[in-house]
Order: sequence, then structure tokens, then C-alpha cells
Amino acid sequence: MSAPGTDAGERRVKWSYMDHWRSNGPSGPVDQWHSHRTMSAFLKQVKATGFDAIDTFDFRIWQILGDYGGPAKYQEMVQDHGLERIVNTFHAADYDLRNYAPHLPETHENILEDFRVTMGRWSEIRLDNIIVMPATLYYDMEPVTADKIKTTAELWNKVGEITASHGVRLTCHHEFFCGIQSEPDIELFYEHTDPRYVSLFVDTAQHCIAGVDPVALYRRHAHRVSGFHFKDTRNVATGDDHRHRPDSEIMAPTTGKWFYEMGTPHGLVDFEAMMTAVRDNGYRGWISVEHDKANKEGGDYSESTAISRWYAKNVLEEIYR
Repeated sequence: MSAPGTDAGERRVKWSYMDHWRSNGPSGPVDQWHSHRTMSAFLKQVKATGFDAIDTFDFRIWQILGDYGGPAKYQEMVQDHGLERIVNTFHAADYDLRNYAPHLPETHENILEDFRVTMGRWSEIRLDNIIVMPATLYYDMEPVTADKIKTTAELWNKVGEITASHGVRLTCHHEFFCGIQSEPDIELFYEHTDPRYVSLFVDTAQHCIAGVDPVALYRRHAHRVSGFHFKDTRNVATGDDHRHRPDSEIMAPTTGKWFYEMGTPHGLVDFEAMMTAVRDNGYRGWISVEHDKANKEGGDYSESTAISRWYAKNVLEEIYR
């Protein structure tokens, strides 16, 4: 399948970098949005390792507006550093049962208005996807029922119509602590969403942590997959790992570090099988590499980024030539 809105040209796959990042400053970790200088250093490193573009978070719009004058001006800086463009944004909403809970119909109009405003803010540039976690935290949605999943699906069908009117695909990313994260619940959700308006964004590590095989999931839904986060993990969630506030990736007591770069020893994701499936299904477009919290337990974003790009070039691209 060709991912909608991509421009991969003769190359079947291009690589985008999701812009989690920290570097060490004199007073501790500094992210790339600290200044134009730190942003320039970040973009140079991403380009030097061989990435083609970047993804970002929707909440960065305020820094983009304040520091760069808007998405088009910020994208000019990205392009001045040799990268093609901004491919996707992640709409990391503050899920609050009072006003932003997809399984609660009384919050739907607020969410719809949020997306009407959001799409206007990004209309200066071309995006492929706006990525969402399709449910609240698991803790706030349980017990997860078929009716709640159907209500959630109804909302995202309407949101997808809004994003489609701007030429942007709405795509769903299922974190292991998301209310819709188990295999049966994911299947039910996609049964009740319209493939014209709701796509699937496969995060290889998040699915593994939730006990879902990302390769099998992709093979079943390849016709509506519009992108990927390629990252690894060494652990599957157990017990109540998916129920911790405010962020199970930080608060779950069983695991200090959930995410690792592709090529990590003892990783659970079978990336060679994943890339074979991508090839077999004729996917053409962007694959995003993500290093969420890479600096935990002595890790380093620069190192993880370089290792992942080496793995993408020397292992995965050899599978899909």
C-alpha cells in the first residue's frame, strides 16, 4: 500500500525522526527547543546520521509560533539544514474526564472543536498524518467495554473527516497504557472506524509491551496503516504496569526503562520480520524512528539515533530494496 500523501519518489521508504531529544547542557539536560542554536545542533545531527525528515508534537506549536513565526518558517529552518520537511505531528492531548475523554459522548464536541482549531494552526504546511492516542489512560476508561470502544470510534470517524478536509490523515497510536491497547479491543475499534477517516499508526515497542505482536497486527491491517514508530523494548508489561498515573512509562515500578533503539541486544521486536511484512505489503512512504526517554539509565539520544540509523541502512534497507 502507498501511504497517502507521501513523496518517497524512487525510494520505497524514507526515514523520519520523531523529535524526542535531550542533550547535556551546563545546568543539566537541554532539549532542542531551548534556543535556535540548540535546534540547529539537533537538526544537523539528525541530518548527519542520514534521516530524511522529522516528526514533531502538536504542543510545540506555541514555541514554533513564538520562536520561529509559524510552521512554515520553522519548516524553512528544517529544510535549510538539509531535511525535507515535517511529516507528522503527534497530538498529545491532555485526556481529562471532564472535557476530553473519547469514550464519553459529552466531551465529543470539545474534542471536535479542538481539532478544527488545530488543523487551522498547521494549515501553512503539508502534513501526512496527525497522530492520536485514541483513548484516555486505561485507568480512566476501565472497565473497557464494547460500548465504550464503539463510542470512541464514532468520535474519531468525525475527527478524521475534519483532518481529511485539510488533506491530513488521522491515525491512531496505541500506547500500552491507553484504554484501547489489547488485541481484542484494537480489533473491535477498527471494526467500528471508517478506513477512509481513521488509520493505524504501528508503534513496534508499544504493541510488544502490551503483549500484541506488531508484525501480525500490521499484516492484518496493512491496508490502513499510514505510518510507524520503529523502536524496541526489552520488557512486556505485567500486573498493573498499564495503570499508573500520570505516566506508566515513568511510574510503573517493574521497569526503569521501557524503550531502546533498533538493534539493541535482547530487544523483543523482530524488525527483520517487520520490514519483510512492510515489503510484502508494498508499503511505500515514511517510517518514523522514535527514541522516547532514551536518556534514562545512562542512555544517550545521539548514540541511540546513530545506532538506529545504522540499523535502518545496513539491515532493514537491505530487506526492502
